[in-house]
Amino acid sequence: MAGMKSTRERIIQTLLQHPKSTVQDLAEAVGINGISVRHHLNSLLAENLVIVEEVRHGVGRPRQVYSLSEKGLERFPTRYYRLANRLLEQIKESLPAPMVSHLFRQIASDMAADMAVKAQSLPFEARLDLIKQVLASEGFSVEWEKQGDEYRIYETTCPYLHIGQSHPEVCTVDQELISTVLSIPTEKVQCVLNGDTHCTYVIQNQAIGEKKS
Repeated sequence: MAGMKSTRERIIQTLLQHPKSTVQDLAEAVGINGISVRHHLNSLLAENLVIVEEVRHGVGRPRQVYSLSEKGLERFPTRYYRLANRLLEQIKESLPAPMVSHLFRQIASDMAADMAVKAQSLPFEARLDLIKQVLASEGFSVEWEKQGDEYRIYETTCPYLHIGQSHPEVCTVDQELISTVLSIPTEKVQCVLNGDTHCTYVIQNQAIGEKKS
């Protein structure tokens, strides 16, 4: 019974850190097969601790992705989340909006400072790989690709998602971090807070060329 509880708790822990996970994602994270994951998810769904939604991903059938429900989030030890939420509410009540924005940018700049120096000597695509590593250490899942005359950075999971729903300002942290390491402003074209499946940043090749010259 203890084993079952620990597997169940590990599934909940994974969903807390990686909302919108598939059965396959959970199976890999927890180290059990998909059938066992489904068994646990069915009981979590029955208890309203988890929600399921369908996400279109290219052609073919939509994928089912799982996240913790509000009840699931409240039940799980989310004291850090609640504390962060209260701190942010207090900061926003005490400080003018531009100062709050500046604080978030400063956090990102501090996080990126060492990396930005290291990145200066790297080719552009190596910088993108560096960003992938930096953000992964913060709990993001990041991919990038070259599309025509631009580069696209995709964040498929975001550790700030739950906080961001109440405080979208936290989204400036990763955007600022990316811009600082690349030394190029990035444009955000998709955001999970707007209902998109992931956050997407775009960098124009032209901006890279101008930076090199």
